[in-house]
Amino acid sequence: MEGSKSLQKSHKVLIVDDEPDIIELLEYNLVKEGYTVESAGNGKEAIAKLAEGFRPDLLLLDIMMPQMDGIETARRIRQMPELKNVYILFLTARSEEYSEVAAFEVGADDYISKPVKIRALVSRIHALFRRETQKNDQKSELHISGLTINPRNYSVGQGDKSVTLPKKEFELLFYLAQNPDKVCGRDELLQKIWGADIYVLERTVDVHIRKLREKLGEGYIKTLKGVGYMFNSEKQEEKEK
Repeated sequence: MEGSKSLQKSHKVLIVDDEPDIIELLEYNLVKEGYTVESAGNGKEAIAKLAEGFRPDLLLLDIMMPQMDGIETARRIRQMPELKNVYILFLTARSEEYSEVAAFEVGADDYISKPVKIRALVSRIHALFRRETQKNDQKSELHISGLTINPRNYSVGQGDKSVTLPKKEFELLFYLAQNPDKVCGRDELLQKIWGADIYVLERTVDVHIRKLREKLGEGYIKTLKGVGYMFNSEKQEEKEK
């Protein structure tokens, strides 16, 4: 329990919600768990706080807010290189599938419907940070198909350029590259990258694969229709021919 508390104390959380009662409830419970917590009433306030230098490890982000909604806020945050590794967990009263898909398209790590069950939320947050620690302890730099993939700082080198990837896109690329020429189904990728304790749509994998292809170019990740995805270890050889 002691180690868990010290881990939590090293993490900062930014709550972004336009309902003061929800902010107060979340802040009280997360501070009690040992997290450092700040809050903002909408997306614009959150962006301003980040610009002032607050660097959270996790954002709890409402979707429906005045001035700037959660989807746009997340999109802007994912464009900031200094915040590429921040976890984004959406809290929303909206349960439509398109809202969930939109959330994962802009880089959400998790999605929880309101009303929030505090114990479940705290457990999900603990799980996110715990998985991060376990993953980083087990990884070393990977060189494959002309890419240098460094899990210590979530960086990807491609020739003479550096490619910035959000946390989940990086983890997906790294897992596929660790298993080159092996076909990985969506269920396997969801479990390995998002975890068995987090429910996300299968389409989320497709969205992240599309984004990786946009940033790295075609040929690194192949699709086997109806089966899954595979990292192509012969990509560099194809390029040199």
